[in-house]
Amino acid sequence: MSPPAAPPRFGPLQLVLAAAGTVAATLDLCMDGWVAAEYARRGHPGWAALSVSLLAAASAAAQACSWLWLRSDPPALRPAVPAVLLAALHLLQLGFFFRCLHALKVGWRVCWAKAQEEDEQRHMAFLSHDISMLRLFETFLENTPQLTLLLYIILQTNKAELSQGLGMGTAFLCVSWSLLDYHQSLRSFLQDKHELSLGSSIIYFLWNLFLICPRILVLALFALFWPYGVAVHFLLLWLAMFLWVSLQGTDFMESPGPEHLYRAVVAVILYFSWFNVAQGRTLHRSIIYHGFILVDSTLLALAWLWGSSEEEEHSYLLPVVSAALPCYLLGLGLKVTYYKWLHPNVQVKQEGRQDEVDATGGSDEVEFRSFLEPDLVNRRMQWLAQTHFALSRPARQHFLNGAAAAAESAV
Repeated sequence: MSPPAAPPRFGPLQLVLAAAGTVAATLDLCMDGWVAAEYARRGHPGWAALSVSLLAAASAAAQACSWLWLRSDPPALRPAVPAVLLAALHLLQLGFFFRCLHALKVGWRVCWAKAQEEDEQRHMAFLSHDISMLRLFETFLENTPQLTLLLYIILQTNKAELSQGLGMGTAFLCVSWSLLDYHQSLRSFLQDKHELSLGSSIIYFLWNLFLICPRILVLALFALFWPYGVAVHFLLLWLAMFLWVSLQGTDFMESPGPEHLYRAVVAVILYFSWFNVAQGRTLHRSIIYHGFILVDSTLLALAWLWGSSEEEEHSYLLPVVSAALPCYLLGLGLKVTYYKWLHPNVQVKQEGRQDEVDATGGSDEVEFRSFLEPDLVNRRMQWLAQTHFALSRPARQHFLNGAAAAAESAV
């Protein structure tokens, strides 16, 4: 077993990026409120209520996850504020923003207050991992449904307001960026610190964007054909995805009840985008998933074409729909390109092998960082990293020992 590695350094650039992420989340929330207010002002209270409902449901799920995580965290890593205040902040839907501000405070201390001890670096890594995961949850629970609603309203009214255009732009960027940030966060658990290069990050960002855009488009088009059918379609596919996630035996939360909440959130993500939750080779699961989504999206587009065959007002959408399939295939092509040529190879000490992640899942010799002490380990994100990256036997045993120690220290 290699000696413990030092934690990834948190510097001024990371602090700026963390601050930018907090500002972006705030602006996105303000943009959603602006769009809902515009709906109500223009005489569409139903659209305003639906927009606010989607925002409230997403926020409630994310706040519940945040609160459950805080309760299970080691005492040394919990914010130094009364539990009653933390509970009140989460009830007021401010828990995520409190986490972001707390992380910025710790990050400032690490960067500028000469607090360079490794414990501070580990603490900052712990906070960053949770924020990355919560941002991903809230993005898919709120931004993707809002995008579908926005696009449906624009197509229904045949016009786009400034607030709608800005809302769509920021939402698409937030969705793709949250996936990239989540992947980069998982990579920090690798033994050798090979981060994504600029080119790899761009390709990773683009492939997720090209895969999600056609999915949002066909859902909005299907809503034009059958507005209430989208709710039926979502419920049926969500149940199927929830069952699929449950059968894969996830172990993310601390108890069965919260674990069902996690699986429900992941099922929403899978409705829009691929998300790996199980160990082992994921190539076959990824092929099955993308094939299923491709067939489902094609059927939704054909339903719209059949229902709008006699309508001329949306004839301009035919070229757009025709470009959806090439866009999706381009996204798949970029994904294959990334994993085949642009993925940052991680050389395992004394083995010289490469890591195989997510879509290919080949190697069984990837070792994970051991920089986290048992009482500082982020068991949730480390478990997710284990599902994305194959572990060698020594690394797997180290992970299990660390997770058990972390669970005991949290009790």
